[in-house]
Amino acid sequence: MILLEETFIEIECCQRIKTGESVCGDDFRSIRLDDESRCISVLSDGLGSGIKDSLMASMTTSMVLRFVSRDMEIIPSAEIIMDTLPVCEVRKISYATFTVADILANDRVRIIEMDNPPYIHLRDGEDVQWEKQTVFSAAWPDRKLNLSKFKAVPGDRIIFFSDGVTQAGLGHSIAKFGWKRQGCLEFVQNIIKREPNISARDLSHSIVAQACTKNPGFSCIDDISCTVIYFRKPRHIRLLTGPPFRNDKDRDFAKTVLDFNGRSVICGGTTAGIVGRELNREVRTDLRLRGGGLPPISTMKGIDLVTEGILTLTETDRQLELDNRQQSAPLAAAKLIELLQESDVIEFIAGTRVNEAHQDPSLPVDLEIRRNIIKRLKTVLENKYMKKVTIKYY
Repeated sequence: MILLEETFIEIECCQRIKTGESVCGDDFRSIRLDDESRCISVLSDGLGSGIKDSLMASMTTSMVLRFVSRDMEIIPSAEIIMDTLPVCEVRKISYATFTVADILANDRVRIIEMDNPPYIHLRDGEDVQWEKQTVFSAAWPDRKLNLSKFKAVPGDRIIFFSDGVTQAGLGHSIAKFGWKRQGCLEFVQNIIKREPNISARDLSHSIVAQACTKNPGFSCIDDISCTVIYFRKPRHIRLLTGPPFRNDKDRDFAKTVLDFNGRSVICGGTTAGIVGRELNREVRTDLRLRGGGLPPISTMKGIDLVTEGILTLTETDRQLELDNRQQSAPLAAAKLIELLQESDVIEFIAGTRVNEAHQDPSLPVDLEIRRNIIKRLKTVLENKYMKKVTIKYY
């Protein structure tokens, strides 16, 4: 995700591996160039499935990102990719298809497509069709590139996918001729009509899940990948953890959850006690809301989530490093991960008073002091999930 002049751009890609394979033959990568107010996302289909095609797709996305970020001419760049990758012995074409979304300042968008299904651009629920410039390579005349440019506005969604989506159900009774772009378009339009603010993450997962329903036994007859880019106003969250360094700052610290246009989270029993005392709000702990070895979740009026501190933050960081596996995360960490994923601008307000309990040598080795854990969370949220993260110390 990236924040460009008050428009937040949420970028998510959902992938499922072909049934019977261990790796995905598609590859998706996205980079943020803060100094250019620019974001580049690439989806490549490795033509087949399995380890070889996964490597080819990964090589393609790596090269495309490098060439596009350096503003190299697209035809010479494509020719380098074609020359570098091996040629399929059956189809006699190189292992490379890709779609690139190059998003610049002022929400200017450039889409580059080579052999992937045509992208979808939705605005107010309608399929916007932009004029595409088609260019060919003299060295590879059987391959063509489609280029389109436009300016996005808040509410726009750009959706692109591998042919595992459009060819879902191909040759079977449910969708004999495949789901096709039109089938996906109609499905997305119906979802957005019901849920106008659906996130890019939820929409990409819904598309992939629906594609699977077109196949026998809900299987994946090919690798399935779907990327959704959503232009919208940012969603904010503020997380308080740890007591302030000085006791006379408790009141100001607690008041940071008031008049905040976003969600509020408290991580830490001492922190919750300070906020509850200063704002005259009761903290209630439900022993049923626990699991995975973490202390139970508590509740407080006006606060979206109240958890234990260091253990929960450490586990949240670990799970985020493992690619947001909420299904395997303990309850408190799973709830926190969900809130962080649904937010765009994340503000940590961290107290700096040392809690002597955390210096106990009998506690787990990876139990770090609060400040280091917050820094680790900031790094993974920015680098892996493209969030806008700030830290303020008290």
